[in-house]
Amino acid sequence: MKQLIYLDNAATTKTRPEVVETMLPYFTEYYGNPSSVYEFSGISKKAIQGARETIASAIGAKTNEIYFTGGGSESDNWALVATAEAYAGKGKHIITSKIEHHAVLHTCEYLEKRGFEVTYLNVDENGVVKLEELKKAIRPDTILISIMFGNNEIGTIEPIKEIGEIAKEHGILFHTDAVQAFGHIPIDVDDCHIDMLSASGHKINGPKGIGCLYIRTGVKSRSFVHGGGQERKRRAGTENVPGIVGFGKAVELAVTGMEKREEKETKLRNYLMERVMKEVPYTRINGSRKNRLSNNVNFAFQFIEGESLLIMLDMKGICGSSGSACTSGSLDPSHVLLSIGLPHEIAHGSLRLSLDEENTMEEMDYVVEAIKEIVDKLRSMSPLYEDFIKHQGK
Repeated sequence: MKQLIYLDNAATTKTRPEVVETMLPYFTEYYGNPSSVYEFSGISKKAIQGARETIASAIGAKTNEIYFTGGGSESDNWALVATAEAYAGKGKHIITSKIEHHAVLHTCEYLEKRGFEVTYLNVDENGVVKLEELKKAIRPDTILISIMFGNNEIGTIEPIKEIGEIAKEHGILFHTDAVQAFGHIPIDVDDCHIDMLSASGHKINGPKGIGCLYIRTGVKSRSFVHGGGQERKRRAGTENVPGIVGFGKAVELAVTGMEKREEKETKLRNYLMERVMKEVPYTRINGSRKNRLSNNVNFAFQFIEGESLLIMLDMKGICGSSGSACTSGSLDPSHVLLSIGLPHEIAHGSLRLSLDEENTMEEMDYVVEAIKEIVDKLRSMSPLYEDFIKHQGK
């Protein structure tokens, strides 16, 4: 296989060897169904409980407030749909933002078709939710506010604590899609007044197909999957024991290594950003420079198509993205970039690179040189760039 520099960790991460090792016995040795009553199945049940305790501790929650799901998208769907149904008698108004993951936006569209009203908040040029606009959007029938913790495309960290305080003051439930932030930055659900939180295993070097939803005690949320008594009768179906065990191990490793990992990723990220901005003209950084996930870089290069850039980077062994992996293949520019005010032609030239602690400074140098070469080549074929340069000389 050719050289591989993987810089798409916001899409998914490599499962750590320690996680795989922890999971393996639950495929072939301890394979009992946790719902069975005999001692052998009790091993699986105990393993699930241990993972639940680890995950709850990571966000300052109670163990019985953690519900396992099939991933972040399911958690988002559950938080919005089941909660909306449970509180429909109180009101049918929901508030979210224009830069949410499609797991939230498409679920809101689903609810709109069923009689709910949704307000989509604007964000500033860095992708930060406008708190004054949030306050103005609140109505007597508002039952839920759903704002992501850290944006999956541009890395901006939202003012979650302030949003939580506003929600609590008005007696409104607050959900946050923390899929990109969970395990990467400290989160305390009580301090931030979070009522529900979505997380996913494969974003933190855990297995795919496993996630969780935190639901604060006292929040009414109807069963999301029917057919059995698992997850305290709220999500039926035999538990994914190996996935849950792996998720728990991944969370344990993420929490213990968080400070060191964040420090290294921030150093690599800043180096990459500074070199590209200095050495590639007509480039901008999307998202907040200050309140940003440590592993996220998002550039917009004028006069090029992001899809062509990705293909040519891939030819050099570099894996990147032009936005969310869930919308790859779409010809439309990122809804996040359009929401922060980028015109279509610039939004089309975006590149998201998301790092991991295993990346090196040597890789960053290689990536910068590759970007310089590719952008220069693509611009040399662009009539828009040629015309721009001609007018610059006048």
